[in-house]
Amino acid sequence: MHASFDGISVIWTGDDMKTLLAASLTGLALLSGSALAADLPPAPMYKAPPPPAPAYSWSGCYLAGGFGYGMFNGDHYGETLPGNVPLTATLTSGGRGWLGRGGGGCDYQVGQVLGGNVILGVLADYDFMNIHGTVDSPVGIQGNEKISGTWYAGGRIGYAFTPNIMGFTSAGYTQAKASQVNFATAAAPIVGVGFDLPSTTYQGWFLGGGTEVSLAPWLPMGWFMRSEYRYSSYSAKDVPLVVTATGAATGVGTHVTPFVQTITTSIMYKFNWF
Repeated sequence: MHASFDGISVIWTGDDMKTLLAASLTGLALLSGSALAADLPPAPMYKAPPPPAPAYSWSGCYLAGGFGYGMFNGDHYGETLPGNVPLTATLTSGGRGWLGRGGGGCDYQVGQVLGGNVILGVLADYDFMNIHGTVDSPVGIQGNEKISGTWYAGGRIGYAFTPNIMGFTSAGYTQAKASQVNFATAAAPIVGVGFDLPSTTYQGWFLGGGTEVSLAPWLPMGWFMRSEYRYSSYSAKDVPLVVTATGAATGVGTHVTPFVQTITTSIMYKFNWF
């Protein structure tokens, strides 16, 4: 191909034409690609996925505090002391009242059975009680008795039906302290008769059961609520009747077999919940 520019003749060969055409197409492609790239939205930034949540576990040591209601009953009869010869028929006396509970323990989740988690634990509790009632006597005198405190030590086994609800059974050893009983006449006018049953500590066993529920998401992880019923049976004791002024024995006493029942609700926190 022959061309003239301002008197200068240029001869274009076939290879020159091909080179010019290729360069033109390359430039056009580069310009088009730049324009298209300017119109595209920016590429999204990579975001690492959050770490997995820790596995739910009932294992952990805890402190707990709560309140409840209790009642006691005592089967008792008069007897000679010493000798333990019954002098009266058996009567049953009792009382009712409120209590506060504080305690702690440790639980360990041992594994799954039938789709739920099995939990084993140990516990120690103390009840501050004001459970009071009247002790009657067949000889026309009576007195006020109060269970002022009870402590428990034992274990429990639980079964978590869901990740945040557990049912459990508890059992163990317990002691209860009964206050001094000051006797007075049963009919008006009420006059003290000068005799009493000294304060006494009873020993026995308890059996209980209840539920425990995680308070998440309403409270931070580790907070739980426990509701429990306990039945405590105490060994019989022969309590002497003494002269209030001097503490001297009178030669008679009372054979007492007490029972205590409580219902409590407690809030607990497990320190190493995870």
